[in-house]
Formats: sequence, C-alpha cells, structure tokens
Amino acid sequence: MGAGIVGLACAWWLQGRGHQVMLLDPGLAGGGTGDDDPGGVQRSGSRAALGVLMADSFHRDRGRAWELRQRSQKLWSQWRRDLAQRGHPIPYRAGVLLLAADGAEVERLVALGARKRALGLPLEPWDQQRLEPLQPTLPQPTLAGLHCGRDGQIDPGAALAALAADGRQRGLALRAEAAVALQPERGGWRVELAGGGVEQAAWVVLAPGTAASTLLESVLGKERDRWALEPVLGQALELELEAPLPSHWPGTVVWRGLNLVPRPDLEGGRRLWLGATLEPGSRADPDELVQLRQLGDAAPEWLRGARVVRHWQGLRPRPVGQPAPLLEQPAAGLLLATGHYRNGVLLAPASAAWVAERIEAGHRDA
Repeated sequence: MGAGIVGLACAWWLQGRGHQVMLLDPGLAGGGTGDDDPGGVQRSGSRAALGVLMADSFHRDRGRAWELRQRSQKLWSQWRRDLAQRGHPIPYRAGVLLLAADGAEVERLVALGARKRALGLPLEPWDQQRLEPLQPTLPQPTLAGLHCGRDGQIDPGAALAALAADGRQRGLALRAEAAVALQPERGGWRVELAGGGVEQAAWVVLAPGTAASTLLESVLGKERDRWALEPVLGQALELELEAPLPSHWPGTVVWRGLNLVPRPDLEGGRRLWLGATLEPGSRADPDELVQLRQLGDAAPEWLRGARVVRHWQGLRPRPVGQPAPLLEQPAAGLLLATGHYRNGVLLAPASAAWVAERIEAGHRDA
C-alpha cells in the first residue's frame, strides 16, 4: 500500500523475485503516485523529492542508519544498471559537494572527511585553491568543501516511472483505490477498500506515508501510537538560468542544508532544482520560500536572476520519538516501511530488501 518511491520499490523488488504483488494507491488513477490535496500539496513526498543520494557523506559511520545508506547505494547502482538494460534508464549524476560557510562548518567537514577516508571512502577535501574556478558560481561565503564522488543524484520522477513500467512488464498489478481497514483472516489479511471491495493477501506492506497511522489503528487500536508519524512539508523550486553552469560544476552542491541540483538534461543545461525547506505540518510558509529562493541572502547573482519555472511541495512522514525510517513488523504478516522523512529516494532499495527478507524468511510473527 502506497505508490511513492518506497512502496513502489518494495512492490517492484518483490515482483522481480517471483512473488505475486498488487500495488494499491488511489493516486494511481491519474498515472501518478499519491494524492494531491486542493492546495497543491503532494501527499506523496516522492513527487517533491530532489533525489539526492547522500550515503558516504552521512555524518555517521556506523549503526543502522549508516548500514541502510551503504546498502542502498550498492542496490541503486545495481537497479539502475538492470533497469537500463531492460529499456528503462534513470538519469543519474555522480558527485555531491558539501560546502562550509563558517569556521565551525569547516571543522565539521574536515573531521567528516578524515573519518570516512579512514574507512577507505573517497571523500576529497576541497580547499580555496580547488574551489577557486567555481567561486563566481558558489554561494557566499564558501570557505571549504568536501567532495563525495560515490554519492550523487537521480531523477525521482524517472525512477518512479522506470520502476512502474518494468514492474508492469513483470506482472505487477496496480489498483487505484485506497484501503480503509485491515483485518486478519485465515492466516493472512483482508483488505477493505474505499469503494466497498475487498482484497485478500498473505502479507501486507504499509508504505503510504502518514496514512499508515489510520490503517494501523484498524488493526492495533491505540497501540498504533508506537509508530506515530507527523507530516513535515518541503518546498522546492525549478529554475531556468540565463546561462548554463560551467561544465566542471561538481554535481549536486549542498550549502547549509539546501541542495542546488543542476539538470544538464533539460533546456540545454539551463535548469536547476533548488530545495528543500523543512516546515512542520502541512501548510507552506511563503517566507520560507523567499529564504529558499535567496539562499538566505547568500544567492549569487546568476541564481538571483533565474526565472522560476515550477514550485512544488510535498509532505514527508517523520516518525515521532523514533529514528527514521520505520521498518517494523507490528503484527503477523504485516510490515511497516514508512517514515523515511528526507531519505525516501535514497533508502528505497534497502527498505525493499528488508521487506523481501522478512517475507522470504517466513517471519509471520510480530
């Protein structure tokens, strides 16, 4: 349940491993993923994602979150190769450059690079001399950088389309309807649908973002609060530049938590994605959008002069009181794969692999 990038990845991976899978999401009626509300907010955060894959550059180097990122990095490489061979390529741009705007950020980047290089990872420090050819185009101040060559960025829309098209070719069933309740039945699950229909399944995988709480309540009652989720809104912009960025621009640039993502495949390289904000709740703040547009008054002239082509918003599900994501088994034959917050695109493959392992090991007990 849920045809965002995580739900779709789970369904595609399971179908490819020989399982019979139905993907359930009302947003599939329009060929997209997830519902929009009248205010234009994408209920599925996947459609508002920028697709930046930060695995090696993650601030930790051990533990569950680190291991999920490393596993996903390897799987995304495999998935992109396999999908391209079957006629469904996903645009990918290698390299993420983290920038430091003050002394404290410089220290953090230096320490991060040292720790990761000690693990054999290719994180390269960029000093002022190395940054000099880029200085007219970088936000200011920029004092230092850390380049992560194995990290990168994929197009989320193209990834969703590739997984869906390849999944359908493999026999993945798609149903554009919402589930309203779950009930255990004959060793499996009875799934009640909004239109009055019913589906039966041996296993149910919940990946519908914040809507997971409602479905869990139908099964667990107030115990569902253990897996509570809250919405966090993100706004992003697509800009048209007056001239393309230099060809030596190093992939995605991250400045004080904001991503500048060039799109060399669009309009002769004159498109750039900029985002994303972090706003509690589900209502966009116009002031946050202004700050994003101007990088908090640090935007270089080329960015200030760009034309806004598209403004989009999305809701990301964040676990309450628990680390993201929620990969849990609340009941026998029921798996929860949601709450990925800002890392749904990055962690989709590792989440799908976890789901498949639980099902194939036959771990029906919660």
